[in-house]
Amino acid sequence: MKLAELADSIISGRLKAVCDLTEQALAQGISPRAILDEGLIAGMHVIGERFRRNEIYVPEVLISARAMNAGLEILPPLLTKTGVEPRGKVVLGTVKGDLHDIGKNLVGMMLEGAGFRIVDLGVNVSPEKFASAVEKEKPDVLGLSALLTTTMIGMKAVIDFLVEKQLRNRVRIIIGGAPVTEHYSEEIGADGYAPDSATAVNVVKDLLTVA
Repeated sequence: MKLAELADSIISGRLKAVCDLTEQALAQGISPRAILDEGLIAGMHVIGERFRRNEIYVPEVLISARAMNAGLEILPPLLTKTGVEPRGKVVLGTVKGDLHDIGKNLVGMMLEGAGFRIVDLGVNVSPEKFASAVEKEKPDVLGLSALLTTTMIGMKAVIDFLVEKQLRNRVRIIIGGAPVTEHYSEEIGADGYAPDSATAVNVVKDLLTVA
């Protein structure tokens, strides 16, 4: 089989086909890394670009992400066995006072589809919990989400708390959400801003490239 078929199945959101083709590729001796890079990640990259260009919308992204996750469930033990490391670790969370998670979840799915390990702290996450995750998980990137103008200030509270606890220099921070802007990102001392989930993948990659 050609891994392009697997990528096409991700793009069209065909979950069963993704599982079948992943198993078939493994049976043919194709390496888990190649399956991940040239099949699953390649497909989600196309979805991310289409989403960024407003050619598809959230429902289509979710369908493809579920198909990708089905393939990913097959690969992790094999990737670990062959010594393949994730591209990096990202901790995500919606800041304190905000219970919205669709945007955060999309970012997590897109990053996972790009080969990153995701630790999702959920919603209504306090600065203390973010700081604890930075200490425990030692992520490369911390992603803060907010959907409400009134909860945006929680992003600054997290960064300020990390500075206070002398943890700020251990992690790169990106922020995103409907009311968030690049100007606000710069104002509160974040390292990056992503207006959507597809852009978030590129921002994380860029931050780790220059880290």
